[in-house]
Amino acid sequence: MSVEAACPESVEPDRPEPVLLTEPADGVPPVVETPEALETAAAALAAGSGPVAVDTERASGYRYSQRAYLVQLRREGAGTVLVDPVALNGALEPLKAALADTEWVLHAASQDLPCLSELDLHPQRLFDTELAGRLAGFDRVSLGTLVERMLGYRLEKGHSAADWSRRPLPADWLVYAALDVELLIDLRAAMHDELTRQGKLEWAWEEFEAVRTAEPPRPRAEPWRRTSGIHRIRNARQLAAVRSLWTVRDRIAAERDIAPGRILPDSAVVQAAQSGPGTEAELTALPVFGGRQQRRRASTWLGALRAARELPQDELPVVSPPQDGPPSPNRWADRDPAAAARLSAAKSAMSAIAEEHGLPVENLLLPDLLRRLCWTPPEDLGVESVANRLRERGAREWQIGLTATPLSTALQAEPGK
Repeated sequence: MSVEAACPESVEPDRPEPVLLTEPADGVPPVVETPEALETAAAALAAGSGPVAVDTERASGYRYSQRAYLVQLRREGAGTVLVDPVALNGALEPLKAALADTEWVLHAASQDLPCLSELDLHPQRLFDTELAGRLAGFDRVSLGTLVERMLGYRLEKGHSAADWSRRPLPADWLVYAALDVELLIDLRAAMHDELTRQGKLEWAWEEFEAVRTAEPPRPRAEPWRRTSGIHRIRNARQLAAVRSLWTVRDRIAAERDIAPGRILPDSAVVQAAQSGPGTEAELTALPVFGGRQQRRRASTWLGALRAARELPQDELPVVSPPQDGPPSPNRWADRDPAAAARLSAAKSAMSAIAEEHGLPVENLLLPDLLRRLCWTPPEDLGVESVANRLRERGAREWQIGLTATPLSTALQAEPGK
């Protein structure tokens, strides 16, 4: 592979100042909110040609659910379509039929596919422009950055963090939503050419297919342990208080479809667990709990704290739960020097391959997969055995082709050598 192909960032030519794009070329279409309008829009999309650009807007940080509150689509010959799935009660069958045999183009597809799946919308073929940018070796792969780099346009800063459950949607939000798909097909074409030039197109198709067919992540066994600031909790009784408050908060959030942090911030959960208030006066003396909304829920939070205090000792959560997988690598040298030597050699090999091919090392092979392989390698350290282990753990064939042989060598590294 040439230096230019391996290091695309280093040879980027000077470009003229990007053109600021503030409005879609054809204007902002009316939002599709009725079955009749959906039938018309679906017919237009079905009659279009080429791949279809797809994006969604959610209300993360505002709502408990991750549902789509707006679906944006664009296809050659059909223009842009903005669909309100809430107004349509999620009944998007005409859209599903119109898109059945098309290639979908998304940016960071793994963020949008779950909420599209909730609407029973599933691509049969996928092109992910963000993932394409990573495979091309670009340092920055946001939609705005790639559009500027590859197409010479600059998008208006948008409203991705807005509350998209709001109705009616403001006009400037709809402009932003339409612009998100305005150039996505053009960007797909540019990234397709770039990946072809670098000899990575087949790798990309494997990656896109892996994203398309990925199983939903398994629910976490103890999601409450991800409470921000929980590292400050030092004993099991306080951990039980965090768990109890988190569980009650989560139930309220789900019932009201409000983001849990808007019911009660994590910082307040941790502080209450540490302070252990037993009365309403003690609770409302704490920051956050003195607010009007929290005063109304004081008995609820006190009930959660009381339940944690009254738990039998054998029902308290463990302070350090067993890990799913290897320990932190900084402890390997003490616990298993041979594994530490394997990991060091494997990381060096992966870094060299990633640099040679102009790839982020995490896209060459997932760090967790590499750690697991080095901690518990197969008995047979031959190339084929290593390749099979990688395949079992979800590595793609292009990744296996690049890494199996050097990993076979790295797994035979010995401490101190």
